[in-house]
Amino acid sequence: MSKHDHGGHDSGPHDGGADTAGSTNPDHRDCTDHPDRPYPRLEDCDLSLKLSKDEEARRLGKAQRRLLHLRLINGGQLNNGVLGPPVCIVFEGWDAAGKGGAIKRLVEPLDPRHVHVAPFAAPTPDELRHHFLWRFWPPLPGWGGMTIFDRSWYGRVLVERVENLATEVQWRRAYQEITDFEHSLAEEGMVVIKLWMHMSHGEQLRRFERRRDDPLKAWKLTAEDWRNREKRAQYDDAVSDMLRLTSGPLAPWDVISSESKRNGRVEVIETVIRHMEDGMERWGVPVPHSDDEEKTELALSFDDAEFQQDPASVGSNGTDGSADHADHADHADGGDRGDGGDGGRGGDGGRGGDIRDRGDGVGSRGADAVSGSAGHFSA
Repeated sequence: MSKHDHGGHDSGPHDGGADTAGSTNPDHRDCTDHPDRPYPRLEDCDLSLKLSKDEEARRLGKAQRRLLHLRLINGGQLNNGVLGPPVCIVFEGWDAAGKGGAIKRLVEPLDPRHVHVAPFAAPTPDELRHHFLWRFWPPLPGWGGMTIFDRSWYGRVLVERVENLATEVQWRRAYQEITDFEHSLAEEGMVVIKLWMHMSHGEQLRRFERRRDDPLKAWKLTAEDWRNREKRAQYDDAVSDMLRLTSGPLAPWDVISSESKRNGRVEVIETVIRHMEDGMERWGVPVPHSDDEEKTELALSFDDAEFQQDPASVGSNGTDGSADHADHADHADGGDRGDGGDGGRGGDGGRGGDIRDRGDGVGSRGADAVSGSAGHFSA
């Protein structure tokens, strides 16, 4: 979480004017009129959760099959062309918390034409001329679509608050602006899923040191990342306020225990599935029985001859063993497998930036469910 990730918005007549810290604005609302609304808290997140390599592979394989099934139904491929609600997944979290690795596992079973990963870094000079939410509208999914935001509009109340890149009036006002924004999207049908990847200060230091010492990952670590660690208390306060003031019934926050990356990856995809099922039921889209995926255990394997695997490499659970391979490449604790999108800097969080335009179908798992075109939907 750094200025490099989000940048800031200069104050101006259109955005709150001069800093008036400590002042009150009669038109200002910051959601504090809902003190009893339930919300997740960082201190309630169990950071002791761990998974073995085998348990991760088993649950990840099952969840990926389920996600693929839901995605194809939502996109109209398995629902007679009827589109399901748009799905918007927002990733935020500590630097090196495993966001990129989690996104990789999330998109892995999906046809790359049917999901859009939208990474966000510092706003451009042109973006700074607009309201801070303006640049986030274009990637939002329509009905039948799915977008994953690797960093998001929450930079306003996180890095821009802590680094004084927005005035106090601006970031305090943003809580209500964000709540209204998400509520309007949800009322129009969007399934808004917001994930905070949480880990301890000590675990972050350990991952920073490993990145520093890895020549292929050192590029992801900057002097600013080290400096931001010194502001952990300020960021803790900002994150706690964010969870308290922007978690609502139509756009709730989920805090993911990512002290163990294996647990974090599985928890992310299982949480996404739960919210997708709830959203589909809310809008009358049929949710299949989970047993249906077990009938097609090999649906995630490449069926193109160029990608055929040695049968011995297919795991006992019917998956292609990619999770096992990933762990051999990782460090002993289940590393991030080169999660280039982690932190939203210079990467896309998985499968390459805007993947809506890829129409060749090559390497798309479950590709036989589509007919060589984008089908009924795009991200």
